[in-house]
Amino acid sequence: MGAMEWSGGLAERPGRGRRVLVVGGGIAGLGAAQRLRAHPAFSQLRVLEATARAGGRIRSERGFGGVLELGAHWIHGPSRGNPVFELAAEHRLLREKDLSEENQRMETGGHVGLPSVTYASSGVSVSRELVVETASLFHSLIDQAREFVRGAAAPAPSVGEYVRGALRALAAGWTDREDARRLRLALMHNFLNVECCVSGTHSMDLVALAPFGEYTVLPGLDCTFPGGYQGLTNHIMASLPEDMIIFNKPVKTIHWNGSFQEAASPGETFPVLVECEDGGCFPAHHVIVTVPLGFLKEHVDTFFEPPLPTEKADAIRKLGFGTNNKIFLEFEEPFWEPGCQHIQVVWEDMSPLEDVASQLQDVWFKKLIGFWVLPSFESVHVLCGFIAGLESEFMETLTDEEVLLSLTQVLRRVTGNARLPAPRSVLRSRWHSAPYTRGSYSYVAVGSTGEDIDRLARPLPEDGAEAQALWTPVLRGRCASSSCVHLRENLRLQILFAGEATHRTFYSTTHGALLSGWREADRLIALQDPQAQLPGPQL
Repeated sequence: MGAMEWSGGLAERPGRGRRVLVVGGGIAGLGAAQRLRAHPAFSQLRVLEATARAGGRIRSERGFGGVLELGAHWIHGPSRGNPVFELAAEHRLLREKDLSEENQRMETGGHVGLPSVTYASSGVSVSRELVVETASLFHSLIDQAREFVRGAAAPAPSVGEYVRGALRALAAGWTDREDARRLRLALMHNFLNVECCVSGTHSMDLVALAPFGEYTVLPGLDCTFPGGYQGLTNHIMASLPEDMIIFNKPVKTIHWNGSFQEAASPGETFPVLVECEDGGCFPAHHVIVTVPLGFLKEHVDTFFEPPLPTEKADAIRKLGFGTNNKIFLEFEEPFWEPGCQHIQVVWEDMSPLEDVASQLQDVWFKKLIGFWVLPSFESVHVLCGFIAGLESEFMETLTDEEVLLSLTQVLRRVTGNARLPAPRSVLRSRWHSAPYTRGSYSYVAVGSTGEDIDRLARPLPEDGAEAQALWTPVLRGRCASSSCVHLRENLRLQILFAGEATHRTFYSTTHGALLSGWREADRLIALQDPQAQLPGPQL
């Protein structure tokens, strides 16, 4: 194994303290580090970040004359009790209207707002009345899907199958003409694709029905950061010492349940050793793992040594983790009306009640749910399209020119304007291709339950069950000497898990990620200082 690397700045502070490593510099890791940093027992603290930047799936970039959110876009449920909203308000990162009591009291039910205009693939605008009516029906079906968490037996394995079954029964009673019926079903297909973006999945057929309602929607009208979401993580980073975060330091393997030593700390042993891809090694008492579930899925068999307990590894494999990407298009002049905020695109040959076999390269763009109009950047006009699933992953393999050509053709077709000027340029996210992310966010997949989220979140070793045989007497409390007590403390909470995929009711959100980081920091603080007064909120 490579050289021990815990040296310089932080490690040279007086007092031994507990040595903690945070793996991953997203909002969960930064939140955990900030919380621990405030307690005197954790002066030896490092964050290892695999990339050249902090923020993880919060990624704001300058582009087209303004700020583009390649990752997290909205604060979901911006109201008191949401820690992301509260921190953003504290640091004055939001607009006045987003801070208003009226906005905080809004109940959206977790549904995406209605589009300003809906274009169909035949080049016509769909009537507002039909869009509102169909959206209301779809939202009622999604609301019903959330009710099975209350105890009634789920009539289908997945949300998609439940919605289609209910829709099939309703459609049997429709008396519309065939073209109107097809348009109504095409709208339903689009709304299902919107839900795929919300859930971060390829298909709602992959999202488990019974636990679907465990996800908790907070009140408040979703809002954005005018100066970029990364302003929030920048504020957290500003509270940490500059040398606390080590960038471009991907971790290869976390060795746990061991007895590791280093020359700089004679006589001290550490139960965990974090081995990096460049050969560097960091011994520690505790490691908080905050890497995305997509990365864990890809590396579950090699990232931990000894391997994870079967139950935890199975939870990682069973939970869902999909891709939701954005495509930004820059226009010299807007083709949309003033005040337009959201353009919906509906394909009249698509229906949730029919399966159409086709090649991804021929139809990938049909998964695009539409475009949000971004606030004007000086003289630049930008649309932001959303696309989820396998089509989104296929889009990542295309060139910018291919994406630009396809979407120009789509916009000319749906607006009925064959001379619509092409966008000047395109910029897009590629979350599936990102090696340390491998997707966007988690969901509870068919075959998994909320219990799997809790299993993923549990620290190791679990009550000593995974400890080496030589520690068994210590873990059972048979040894009362001071050295044994020290060993027993050393073995507890070796590896802790945080990140959005570890929060049972707020998975897939930035507030779920932040709360999970705080949760694991508080767990360590309570271990060292049982009388500590822990700050809120504790949602």
